[in-house]
Amino acid sequence: MPIDIDIAHVARLARLALTDEDLESYRSQLGVIIEHAARVQELDTGDLEPTSHPLNLASWFRPDVVEPSLDRQEVLDQSPAVKDGCFVVPPALEAT
Repeated sequence: MPIDIDIAHVARLARLALTDEDLESYRSQLGVIIEHAARVQELDTGDLEPTSHPLNLASWFRPDVVEPSLDRQEVLDQSPAVKDGCFVVPPALEAT
């Protein structure tokens, strides 16, 4: 199936330096993916119930249990910098 996507343009947008061999390899792989997606779309799923997962899985999370927490003032006392009852941390992103 011919692919009508400019793989080189997409690679430039993603800032990927690809060789001609890489481009051809990705073009053929994309063709296989698109052909598979087209076959999946041809399936008649009108009488199937929608699901969020193909298997019936149970939650693996532990149950929520209320437990006592650390003393707030004791934790703040161990911090190198506190302001108005909160930790002071350096900014994650510097303003430009």
